[in-house]
Amino acid sequence: MASERPGPPTYLGKPTISPFPAAPQTTMPFLSSGPVVGSEGTGYRANTPSGSNGPPMSSPPSTYASPNVGVHQRFPSQQYPAPVQQISNLRGPPAGQPVLPPPVLPSAQQVLPPPGSFRPQPQIPSMPMGSPPQSANLQPPRGIVPSSPLESSFSAPRSALQSSLHGYPSNQANLVSQVPPMQSPSFLAPQGGYVPPPPLAAPVGLSSREQMQHPGVGPPVGAMQNLVEEFQSLSVGSVPGSIDPGLDPKALPRPFEGDLMPNSIAKMYPLNCHSRYLRLTTNAIPNSQSLLSRWHFPLAAVIHPLAEAPDGEEVPIVNFGPTGIIRCRRCRTYVNPYITFTDGGRKWRCNICSLLNDVPGEYFAHLDATGRRIDNDQRPELTKGSVEFVAPTEYMVRPPMPPLYFFLIDVSVSAVRSGMLEVVAKTIKSSLDELPGFPRTQIGFLTFDSTLHFYNMKSSLSQPQMMVVSDLDDIFVPLPDDLLVNLSESRHVVDAFLDSLPSMFQENLNVESAFGPALKAAFMVMSQLGGKLLIFQSTLPSLGIGRLKLRGDDPRAYGTDKEHALRIPEDPLYKQMAADFSKYQIGVNVYAFSDKYTDIASLGTLAKYTGGQVCYYPGFQSSIHGEKLKYELARDLTRETAWEAVMRIRCGKGVRFTTYHGHFMLRSTDLLALPAVDCDKAFAMQLSLEDTLLTTQTVYFQVALLYTSSSGERRIRVHTAAAPVVTDLGEMYRQADTGAIVSLFSRLAIERTLSYKLEDARNSIQQRIVKALREYRNLYAVQHRLGGRMIYPGSLQFLLLYGLALCKSIPLRGGFADVQLDERCAAGYTMMTLPIAGLLKLLYPRLIRIDEYLQNASAKIDDFGKFSKSLPLTMQSLDSRGLYIYDDGFRFIMWFGKMLSSDIAVNLLGVDLSTFPDLSKVSLCELDNEMSRKLMAILKRFRASNPSYYQLPQLLRQGEQPREAFLLFANLLEDQNCGTCGYVDWMLQIHRQIQQSA
Repeated sequence: MASERPGPPTYLGKPTISPFPAAPQTTMPFLSSGPVVGSEGTGYRANTPSGSNGPPMSSPPSTYASPNVGVHQRFPSQQYPAPVQQISNLRGPPAGQPVLPPPVLPSAQQVLPPPGSFRPQPQIPSMPMGSPPQSANLQPPRGIVPSSPLESSFSAPRSALQSSLHGYPSNQANLVSQVPPMQSPSFLAPQGGYVPPPPLAAPVGLSSREQMQHPGVGPPVGAMQNLVEEFQSLSVGSVPGSIDPGLDPKALPRPFEGDLMPNSIAKMYPLNCHSRYLRLTTNAIPNSQSLLSRWHFPLAAVIHPLAEAPDGEEVPIVNFGPTGIIRCRRCRTYVNPYITFTDGGRKWRCNICSLLNDVPGEYFAHLDATGRRIDNDQRPELTKGSVEFVAPTEYMVRPPMPPLYFFLIDVSVSAVRSGMLEVVAKTIKSSLDELPGFPRTQIGFLTFDSTLHFYNMKSSLSQPQMMVVSDLDDIFVPLPDDLLVNLSESRHVVDAFLDSLPSMFQENLNVESAFGPALKAAFMVMSQLGGKLLIFQSTLPSLGIGRLKLRGDDPRAYGTDKEHALRIPEDPLYKQMAADFSKYQIGVNVYAFSDKYTDIASLGTLAKYTGGQVCYYPGFQSSIHGEKLKYELARDLTRETAWEAVMRIRCGKGVRFTTYHGHFMLRSTDLLALPAVDCDKAFAMQLSLEDTLLTTQTVYFQVALLYTSSSGERRIRVHTAAAPVVTDLGEMYRQADTGAIVSLFSRLAIERTLSYKLEDARNSIQQRIVKALREYRNLYAVQHRLGGRMIYPGSLQFLLLYGLALCKSIPLRGGFADVQLDERCAAGYTMMTLPIAGLLKLLYPRLIRIDEYLQNASAKIDDFGKFSKSLPLTMQSLDSRGLYIYDDGFRFIMWFGKMLSSDIAVNLLGVDLSTFPDLSKVSLCELDNEMSRKLMAILKRFRASNPSYYQLPQLLRQGEQPREAFLLFANLLEDQNCGTCGYVDWMLQIHRQIQQSA
C-alpha cells in the first residue's frame, strides 16, 4: 500500500495586518508602538500540567492572488460646490509624498444628516497631482459632529437626507479626494474549514504594516483639517455669563433601541459562537501591557452559557459514542471550528496551544483539495461556534443526580396573613406536571416558625405525616429516607399536602423564625443527592443558630468607614453554610417577603455562593403581588436547569483570566462551581496579559460548561470565539462593546460597595470614564480642531448615559434616605447575575406614550410599533393629556395625566379618576371593551420580550404624591433628582474633567 507523503502542516492563514477595515491614518503621539505582528508562536498557558512544546507553526504561504477589491463605496449624498478649494488626486502623488487617507464610511446602521456648515479650509501646499476634476465630492464623516455656533462660517443647502433620530445635530463635511481601487490579498483556505476575511487595504501611499510599525506617521500638519473624523462629538459652547449650558439636550445620544450586539466580530470570524453567549469588552485584544494600561476600561468577557436561543437556532448536540470526546491532550481544549487538520487528516493542531494531536481512527476523514475534511459540513463541532457534547462515563464522579426540589417555607403569622403561603402552595401544585426530569424528579418540604415541621410523603400513605422538632440546639432528621420522595410515585400525597398547607397554619399566631436551624436541617436532608433549595422567608431569623439582629439601616453610618458593614452578612454562618451547600451540589434561591427589615445582605449570601438568585417582594400582599410571585416561581421551577455544573474558560497564549464576578463558588483558580444554573444567569471575568508582548495575531476563547441535564445525561456545552490582536489603541475603542463594559462596571461597583462607601463606588465609575475618554481625546488632539467639543468613539456613544444610570441605580444611588437597605441589597444581588440585555434595560428603561394608539379604533396590535416611540427619561417627555408606560423589565409604571380623557381611564380601570381613587389598590385587569383588550395585548407583548420576570403594573396619577415622586420621578434619570445631577450636567462635568488634564 502506497504511503502518502505528509506535506508541511497547513493551518489558518494569518493576516499581516489588523483584520478590521483600515482606518484613516492619524498621528498618535501618545501611542506606544509595538513590534510587527508575526506568525503565531507555540507557547501557551494551560490549566493542566503540560508536556513538551508542540512543533512550531510555519508561516503561511507567501503567494497570494491579488484581485481588485474596491474598499470604499460611494455614499449617496447630494453634490455641493466646493466652498474653498478643490482637492483631488486621481493618479496619486509622486513617490515620497504622503497622501490623505480615504474616507471611512459610517456603518450601515447609522443614517447621517447632511453637512450643515463648512469651515474655511487652510491652503494646502501645492503638489504636482495632475489635472483636478471640475468638482469635489463631499462625503459625510463617520461620526455625528454638531457644529458650534461660534465656529460656523459658510452655510450650505440642506439635503433631503435626514437624521434617523430627531434632534440630533448635523454633520460637518470634509473635502476628500477620490482614490482608485485598492488591492487586497486573498488567503489560503485552512484545513479546518475556516476562511478568515481578507484585511482591507490601507490608504494609498501608506501600507498597513507601516502603520503598525510606525503609528506616529501621518499626513503633514497643514492638511490635518481635511482628515475624516472617525469619532463622534458634541459641541459644548456656552457663552460666558450665560445660564445656557451650551449643550442641546435633544442632541444627546440615547439608547432607544436597547442592547445592540456588535456585529463586526461576527463578520470577521463567522465561526464564532453567537454574541448572546460570549461578549468581550473590546473585540480587539491589545498586544502589549503598555497598550492595555492606556485602555482604562476592564478587559473582560461576559459569559451567558445557557442563554435562550430563538427557535431554529438551538445548540446542536454531538455524541462521539465510543470514540470519546476529541480534546487536546495538553491544554484540554475541545475540538472546535478553529482547529486545523494536517498530515492527510491524521493529525489536528490545537488552536489554543498549537500542539499537534493524533486523530482517532474512528474520527478520521480524508482532506479535499482545499485542505478541508470531506465530512466537514456534517460535523457541527467543526462548523458551529456553540455545540453540546454528550459526556461519557469518565466525566462523572457519581451517577447523574435526578432533578431535586426542596422547599423551605416560613409559616409564621406574617407569611400567612400576607397570603404568601397560599400563593406558594397553589403555584407549586400547578407546576408539578411541568417540573423537568419526569419520572426521576424528587421533591420534599420543610416548614418552620419557632419549631421545625418535617413531612413524611411515602407513597404508601394517603396523607402526609407531619413530625415536629422543637429542640433547636440539637437538630436531627426524623425518617430521613421518606422526606425526599419520587414525585411520580408520591404524587397523590404531595397534592394532598399542598391542598391542606394554607389551612394547616391559618390560625398560626407565631411571630418567631427558626430559620438557621431549618436551614441546617434542609442541608442534612439534601446532602446525599444535592438539588435546588427554594427558601420562602417572611420574618427576620430570631431563634437558634443564625439569628440576626434588627441592625436596620443606621443613618449615622452613612458617609463613614462603617457604612459598608450594613451591606455584608452579619453572621459568618451564612457564608459557611453556602460553602457547604455548594460542596454538596445544592443551589439556593431565596424568596423574601416583608415590609420590615429582614437582612437581605445575610440571606442573599446563600444564593451568591451557590449560583442562585434573590427575589424580593417588599410589603407583599397576595391581592396585589400574587401574579408576579406566581409567574416567577413557576418559571424558576419549570425552566431548564443545568445540575451539578462546573464551568471553565480557556484562552490562548499570553492571556489569562484573573478575577470572576457573579454568583458561584470558585473551586480552584479558574473553575466555577454552579450547583444549579439556568438561562437567566450571566457571569463576568477579567483578563490580564501574562506576557509583555503578544506574538500571536488571534486570541481564542473557549467556555466549557459540564453539567447534568434534567433527563439524566451528562453534557458539556462549549462556546468558542476568536478575537484579533491589535497594536492600535484607536482600534480597541472602535471595537468596544458598551453592553459588556457596563456589565463589568456594574459588578465592580456593587462589589466595591461591600468594602467602601457608596460615594466611592460612584466616583470609581466616573473616574474610569474620564480617564478613558481623555486618552481617546489625546489620540486626535493633534490632527483635529477639537476646541470645545467633547469627542468619543461611536461604539461608546451611550456609555456616559449608562454610567449616569448606574450611579443612579438602586444599589448605588444616594444614601440613607433614598433607598431601603433590604431593597438596595436585593437589587445588588439581582444585577450581579443579569445578562447584558436585561441590565441595560433596567438602567435605561423604555418610556412610551400609548393613549394615541388606544384611541385609534383602526389600529391593531401589529401596528403598535408605529406608535411606540421611546421617549427620553425626563419630565419634559410627559404630557398631562397622555397615558405613558415606563418599563424597566421588572415592572410597569402607568402614568395617567391629569388632563387625560376620562373615557380612557373608565375603559381601562373601570373607575373615574376625577373621584381621586387610591390607585395603589386598583388592579389592572381586562375589561369588556376594545380599549382594555388592546392595552392587555400591549402588556402581553412587552412581557413576551422579557420572559425572565413578571412586570407588574403599578398605576399612578399625575400629582399623586408621594407615590409619583418615588415611583416615577426618582427614575427619570435624565433629570436632577436624588441629589444628583441630570444628563446635561453629567456630560458637562465629564467634559470639564477631561479638559482639566488633557
